[in-house]
Amino acid sequence: MTFYMSYMSQWPEAFTVAEAPDGSLMGYMLGKAEGEGELWHGHVSAVTVAPQYRRLGLAKTLMDDLETKCIQVYNAYFVDLFVRASNQLAIKMYEKFGYVTYRRVLGYYSGDDPEDALDMRKALPRDVKKKSIIPLDHPIRPEDLNGRSGVAALTPIAFPWLDLWAGPYSEFS
Repeated sequence: MTFYMSYMSQWPEAFTVAEAPDGSLMGYMLGKAEGEGELWHGHVSAVTVAPQYRRLGLAKTLMDDLETKCIQVYNAYFVDLFVRASNQLAIKMYEKFGYVTYRRVLGYYSGDDPEDALDMRKALPRDVKKKSIIPLDHPIRPEDLNGRSGVAALTPIAFPWLDLWAGPYSEFS
C-alpha cells in the first residue's frame, strides 16, 4: 500500500484536500494520531499549498482543521510536526500558528540533502499544564524518537504543480 493510501485508510479524517471552484487542487493536509498516554498526539506529516494559492491563509486553515480534529476526534494532548532546521520561512509560519520548538533531531532528513529537523509542538486543551511543549535542553537522534520510524522516508507526490518530495516534509502558503 502506498504512503498516501495507508494514511487515508488509517486516518481518513486527518487527510484534507482544498479544492478550487474549478476543481483544481489548492493544497492538502496529511496527518495522523499516534503515541500513548500523555504522548498521545496528532502529527502533521505534510501540509502543502500550490504556489498560486500561497499567502492566502490556506496553510493556517488546513492546520486549524487538523488541530480541531486532534481535539474533537482524537482527544490528543498536542500536535507536532518536523521541519528542516534551515527552513526559516516555515519555522516562522509555525511559530505564528502557536507552535514552539520542542527539540532538535540530529540527522532526521537523509538523502542528497541531509539535515537536522526541529520537532515543533502546539499544546491542545487536554494538556492543561502544557507539559508537552516544555523544550528539551539537548538534541536527540532519530533512533531516540518514541515509536517513530526514524529517518524521514521520502515519497514522491503525483501532483503536477508540485515538484517536491513529501513525507515528514512541509511546503506552505
